[in-house]
Amino acid sequence: MKARATCPLDCPDACSLLLTLEEGRLVRVEGDPRHPITQGFACAKTYRYPERVKERLLYPMRRVGRKGEGRFVRITWEEALDEMAERLKAVLDAHGGEAVLPYHYAGTMGLIENQHPLAFFRAIGASELLETICATAGSAAWEMTYGPRLAPDPEDIPENARYILLWGINSLATHSHLTPFLKGAKARGAKVVHIDPYANPTSRFAHEHLKIRPGTDAALAYALAHVLFKEGLVDWAYLEEAATGVEEFQKEAENWPPSRASALTGIPEEAILGLARELGEAKRVFLRVGYGMTRHPGGGNALRAVILLPALLGAWRYPGCGAMLSTSGAFFLNRRYLGGRHLLEGPHPHEGYFRPNPKARAINMNQLGTALTELHPPIRILFVFNSNPLVVAPSTGRVKEGLAREDLFTVVLEQVMTETARYADLLLPATFFYEHPDLYTSYGHYYLSWNEPLAEPEGEARPNTWVFRELAKRLGLKEPTLHWGAEEVARSLLAADHPYLKDITLERLKEEGFVKLNLPKPFLPFAQGPVRFSPPPQVLPTEPLPEYPLILLTPPAHRFLNTTYGNVEALVAAEGGEPRLLIHPLDAEARGIRDGMLVHIRSPWGRITRKARVSEAPRPGVVVLEGTWWEKWAPDGKGVNHLTSERLTDLGVGAPSTAPPWRWSPCASPDLRLGYNPARLGGCARGCPRSAPWPWPPGGRRGFSWSCGPPRTPSSGEPGGFPP
Repeated sequence: MKARATCPLDCPDACSLLLTLEEGRLVRVEGDPRHPITQGFACAKTYRYPERVKERLLYPMRRVGRKGEGRFVRITWEEALDEMAERLKAVLDAHGGEAVLPYHYAGTMGLIENQHPLAFFRAIGASELLETICATAGSAAWEMTYGPRLAPDPEDIPENARYILLWGINSLATHSHLTPFLKGAKARGAKVVHIDPYANPTSRFAHEHLKIRPGTDAALAYALAHVLFKEGLVDWAYLEEAATGVEEFQKEAENWPPSRASALTGIPEEAILGLARELGEAKRVFLRVGYGMTRHPGGGNALRAVILLPALLGAWRYPGCGAMLSTSGAFFLNRRYLGGRHLLEGPHPHEGYFRPNPKARAINMNQLGTALTELHPPIRILFVFNSNPLVVAPSTGRVKEGLAREDLFTVVLEQVMTETARYADLLLPATFFYEHPDLYTSYGHYYLSWNEPLAEPEGEARPNTWVFRELAKRLGLKEPTLHWGAEEVARSLLAADHPYLKDITLERLKEEGFVKLNLPKPFLPFAQGPVRFSPPPQVLPTEPLPEYPLILLTPPAHRFLNTTYGNVEALVAAEGGEPRLLIHPLDAEARGIRDGMLVHIRSPWGRITRKARVSEAPRPGVVVLEGTWWEKWAPDGKGVNHLTSERLTDLGVGAPSTAPPWRWSPCASPDLRLGYNPARLGGCARGCPRSAPWPWPPGGRRGFSWSCGPPRTPSSGEPGGFPP
C-alpha cells in the first residue's frame, strides 16, 4: 500500500511524503512529486525513517530497576492508566495541581498530538511549561520588529530575488526544500552570500562565505546599515511610508563604521563595504535567517538588527524578497480551545479534580534541572511527551539528578527507548505519524495539511491524546474539550474568520491532503509595514573569558533532527560514528591537538570528552560539535548539554546554549576551556535586556512586564520567563 502523509518532524519543510506500508509496517519513504514545496524528494534523514520504526516500543511498561537502568516489565494499559490516575489523585489532594508538570516540545509538529494533551493539564491546574528551548528569542525579536511571523513566499523567490543572503543558517541541511527555489534565483543571476562562523554545505553552495565571529551579528548589521545610509542606498520612500524609529536606528548605525565592525566580527572591512554596496544596488534581496544567531545571550537583539536590513532596502516591496525567519504567523487558526487555552482565560468553577488555574506557576523549560532539584513546592509528577529532555535540555547533570529522584513519579510517552525513557516509572508506547490523524502547519511555507491514519497502531501503541482522554475519564473531568477527538479539534481550529483560511475545510483537506493558504497576489506581507526600528537593537557580543578562550557552536548535523534519528545506526555511521570536535589548525597547533586525539572539553558547568577533527571549517577561536547525539555514541557517554547552563537570552527567555564558554585539553592533560563573559553582555546575569521592562506577548494571553532583579550566577537561576 502506498499513501500520502505529512512529515511530523521539527523542520520548516513540513514535507508531503509517499509512504509504502506492508502489513501495517512502514517500509519505504519517498517525497511527494505533487507537492509544490516537496517536489518529489525527501531529506537524507527521512529516507531512513523505516529503520527508526524497527526499534519502536510496543507495550506499556513499569520500571523494576533503578532509575536510569532501563529495566522494565510489561503491563496492561488498564494497569498503567489506573496507576497514573491514583498517583494523580493522591498528589492533587495533598499538594495541588502545581505539583504536576508536563514537559513537551516538538517531537511531533502535528497540532493535535503536540498541543491538545495540554488541555488535561490545564484542567487540573498543573504548572505551565514555557516552551522556550528553541524559537522564543527569535520570535520575540521578530514580533517586536514586524509583528506576525510572515515571510516571502518561497515560490516567488526564483523570478524576483536578485540577491540571496543566508545568515546564521545551514539551509541546505535544515531547510533543504528551500534549495530548489534558491537555485532558481541563482540560475537567473542572483548572487548568494553565506554568513556563518563555520563552513558547511550552504557555504559551498554560496558564491561567497563570510566567517563571522559568533555573537557579533548585530555589529555587522549596523556596519552594513552605516554604509547604506552614508552612500544613499536606503529606500527612504519605503521607510517614510512603512517604518517608525528610523532616526534612532540611523544614529546608532553611525557608531558602527566598517572598520569598527571588522575588528569585532573578524570580517574584513573591504568585505563589509562590498556586501553593503551589492545589497544597496540589488534592492530585491531575499534574506534567510536562522535561529542560530539567537543562541547567544544577545541573540534577540542580533536578530532584530539583521532583519531590519531588507526594510532599509525597500525589499518588502517585491514578491519573494524581504526576510524569512518563519511563516508560522500566517496560519490564523482558531487556537482558543487547542490544548485548553480557554481554561487560562479567567476563573472557572472547580468541580472535583477540575481545577483550572490561570495563575498557575510557570516553569521555563530551559531550567528543568533547577525545577526538578530546587523548586519549592517540588514537582512530584512529571509527564514527558514529544521530547527527550535528558539530552536536549540545558545542564544535563542537573536534569539527570532531578530525574533520579525516588520521590518523583515520571511518566514518559515515547516511540523508542531514549535516554529519558530509561528514567521513567511508567513507559508508554506512542504511535507514529501514519497511525493517527493530525493537522499540520509549516514554518517554511504556506501549505496546511492533514494526515489520515494509514495503519492501525502496531502492538499497543496509542496517541498522546488518547492517553490523556482516558486519564480525564478516570479523574471525572467533564470539560467537553478534553474528550474531543482529532476531527473535532481540527474543525475547531479551522473555524476561523480569516481570508487566508477561506474555503479551507477538513473535508477539503481530507480529499486533497494539503491546501495552500489564500494569500493575496502578489504576496507582500510588509509592503506597508509596520517596521519598528525603535528601540534600536543593542550590540551584545559574545565575549570569551581569559581562562575560557574558545567559543563552542553546536549546530544541527545533516543526518539528525534534534535527537529523533539518534538511534538509526546507518545515519550515525554516515555522521562518522561518534560526535567529533571540529577545531581550526591554528587552535589545534597552539594546544598540541592532533587529528583523532581525544580531548577534554570543559565549561564552567561541566566536562565532556570528544575526538578532535582538525579542520579549516570553523574560524580560529571557534570550535564546533555538530548534532545532538545520543549519549551512548560519545566516548565518555555524555551529551553536549553537560557543558551548557540554564542562563537565558536577552529576548524571549530562550536558551543561549550554542556558545557556552569552554576550554580544552588532550586527555590526561590540563583542561581546554570555552567561554563568554556574562559581566560584559550589557544586561544582568539573567540575560535580561537593558530595555526591560518589556511586555510579551504583545496583546497576548498573559502579557506582562518584567525587570532585572539582583544578579545571580548562571547555574542557579530560578524557573521563570515569558508565556509561550
